[in-house]
Amino acid sequence: MSDRVRTPLRTHVALGAATAARWASRATGRGKGSMIGGLIAAKIDPAIMGRLAAGKRTALITGTNGKSTTTRMTAAALTELGDVATQADGANMDAGIIATLTLHRGAPICALEVDELHVPHVSDAVDPEVLVLLNLSRDQLDRVGEINMIERRLRDGIARHPSTTIVANCDDVLITSAAFDSTQVIWVAAGAGWVGDSVSCPRTGEPIIRSGDDWRSSGDESFRRPTPDWWFDDENIYGPEGFSAPMTLSVPGRANRGNATQAVAAAVAMGADPGKAVAAVGTVGEVAGRYGIHQIGNHSVRTLLAKNPAGWQEALSMIDQDADGLVIAVNGQVPDGEDLSWLWDVRFEAFETMQVVAAGERAADLSVRLLYAGAEHTTVPDPMKAIASCPPGRVEVLANYTAFRDLGVALDRVERGVAGASEATGNRSGASEATGNRSGASEAKGSASRASEATGNESRKVVEE
Repeated sequence: MSDRVRTPLRTHVALGAATAARWASRATGRGKGSMIGGLIAAKIDPAIMGRLAAGKRTALITGTNGKSTTTRMTAAALTELGDVATQADGANMDAGIIATLTLHRGAPICALEVDELHVPHVSDAVDPEVLVLLNLSRDQLDRVGEINMIERRLRDGIARHPSTTIVANCDDVLITSAAFDSTQVIWVAAGAGWVGDSVSCPRTGEPIIRSGDDWRSSGDESFRRPTPDWWFDDENIYGPEGFSAPMTLSVPGRANRGNATQAVAAAVAMGADPGKAVAAVGTVGEVAGRYGIHQIGNHSVRTLLAKNPAGWQEALSMIDQDADGLVIAVNGQVPDGEDLSWLWDVRFEAFETMQVVAAGERAADLSVRLLYAGAEHTTVPDPMKAIASCPPGRVEVLANYTAFRDLGVALDRVERGVAGASEATGNRSGASEATGNRSGASEAKGSASRASEATGNESRKVVEE
């Protein structure tokens, strides 16, 4: 009752409308309904995000790549502190965040993935305790714009929240610049496999000078790589006060070791035990279909997602070169970015010794790039048919956003169909068994009758004698 007194009527109406929208979406088979619920709630009460987040301890996670995985890891590491509200499907804009907060109103802690462009106003609404900054690189220039503009927006947003602890990747020049002026920064050496978007200093425009892992601005001696508080190697994670622990992950790639290190640093900053946090991030496996394995006929299919040059470069390093087939699927829809010139920034030359199948709506564009890379390949636009064209065994599938999404739907449909067919077969077997049991029962009944008749005959025989 007290909650009703504190919460404005507009918010209650918004929550009711969101619930009704979710129910209608599910009832009509249009989806889970979380996005439409969030959109409607925000239309009715524009301040609902802040109202729902009030009183919660919140960690926001952002960056061009690795947001969903790091968010899932952060949520896992925070569970020892209480129930955690977090997105299950990576919906990282306002509607998805509102939907998550609506569905987890009782959770005292939040670990929320946020699109880079949305971080400043989401921070204004939820006043985060921790903000995790992963990396910045070119991504959908037709939607996002130049990456230096994103860095400036993040820097301005951080300045409005001086009490927020920033967990920042000191190996990324743009991330370091965004966090550099903050008084509460935890620096993490999370790695930077892609440096093509940080050849110049975002503050002075002068070249960045690199030496091994170290870097500095040639125009400002004070702007250089900070000393990390947390770092990792191939076996362990290291932190403040001499902390170290073995770190074994369920997801592949060096980039994910960096993501895990930032997740641990964020959770510890909010009060989690370091050892328990490291163990928790190791339990995170498939994330919204990423790294998932599907058995389709005689193919064991592993799916990987990549959305921009930096993500593609990292994902390509995760490909198992001993797999029996590799499908690369590329679409060029609005969520992907319609300009695919970035294909020429990705080193597809790594597959000179591996047979590739080019797929997706823009398979022809990809085929040209593979041709110049010297990668032997065939072109099969339909990703499912592309998988079927591979030799039996393990198939790696690397896809960009909408190709990955659509492939996931197709794979689930096939798997459900197989499961349904197996269930139907089981039902038929059960029916046959039941019929057999009835036949057996009849036969047993007949045998019993014959036995009784024989016994009766014997009895009559004894009486007659």
